[in-house]
Amino acid sequence: MHLLLLATVLSPTVSHTTPSLPPPCWTVPSDVNSPRSVRAVHTHRPRGGRVSVRAWGAPVSPLSPLSPAVMSSLTQRSSGLVQRRTEASRSAAAAAAAAVSDPEEEEARRTDEDSDDPEDSKETRLTLMEEVLLLGLKDREGYTSFWNDCISSGLRGCMLIELALRGRLQLETNGMRRKALLARKVLCKSDAPTGDVLLDEALKHIKETQPPETVQSWVELLSGETWNPLKLHYQLRNVRERLAKNLVEKGVLTTEKQNFLLFDMTTHPLTNSTIKQRLIRKVQEAVLEKWVNEPQRMDKRLLALIFLAHSSDVLENAFAPLLDEQYDLAMKRVRLLLELEPEIESTKPNANELLWAVVAAFTK
Repeated sequence: MHLLLLATVLSPTVSHTTPSLPPPCWTVPSDVNSPRSVRAVHTHRPRGGRVSVRAWGAPVSPLSPLSPAVMSSLTQRSSGLVQRRTEASRSAAAAAAAAVSDPEEEEARRTDEDSDDPEDSKETRLTLMEEVLLLGLKDREGYTSFWNDCISSGLRGCMLIELALRGRLQLETNGMRRKALLARKVLCKSDAPTGDVLLDEALKHIKETQPPETVQSWVELLSGETWNPLKLHYQLRNVRERLAKNLVEKGVLTTEKQNFLLFDMTTHPLTNSTIKQRLIRKVQEAVLEKWVNEPQRMDKRLLALIFLAHSSDVLENAFAPLLDEQYDLAMKRVRLLLELEPEIESTKPNANELLWAVVAAFTK
């Protein structure tokens, strides 16, 4: 009786516990010269207690060592995998660094690559100087008003802001004591060519001038409004004519000769009214339908255009087609912008200090 009970307990056929299956064992025989000749042997113990072996390919010995050729191949594969992972981690790190880059540099890059208006094609992208001049030109006559003596300095202010928006210029940083915007010097941040002859010429002057000058000084020097004969070479000559030729090349204006009794003058009548109407509509919408009541939320280029068009005495031309109620509302909101304090606005997040320094130079 005791022997029968002991046999029952020790018998593997009546066991109700199923041992866990060991993992598959991958082995390679010693006479294999390629990693593709690896044989796989899977061992497990079934419920009956006997070990069964299932092999794929020819039977191999579980203790056969790896040949030098296989070891070399596996080492090369492992090193290649590590190299790919390292390159992937470097790419991810570079992408993360780009994501947290300076917002002003990112904006400058977008300004260089793309236009402010998605409807504009590459041929009709206009700089701030060209937009201000286009607002001041008479459509049929092709010249600005003879009584407008503000547009010359306004165009120089446009150059400074355009260079700042493209990441070429910046104001000097404040030290322990905070300086006023008009007391801080203009520094060259990057001397990379802009593709515009006037901008590159102004950038060259600013870069080579030591010691640096302030925003107010540069507006006067580039306009030729200086009493120092040693600084007359800073003046940019024939700016309006050169900007008009740029607009001719972009298909916005044309060139004609007009006789004024005693002399002939080159004029540039408007040929592409669509571009000018789009510009006028953009300015009108900025202070009417798309008014945001917060300058920091406005597009910097559009905000600068409103300020400098007013300083150049050409903003009225954009508001002339409006109804009386719309005109009054537009001018009221422009006055709100002109009453802003540039010193305070320049300290707000995502503000361009040089833009507000130019605004301060024209409004204070």
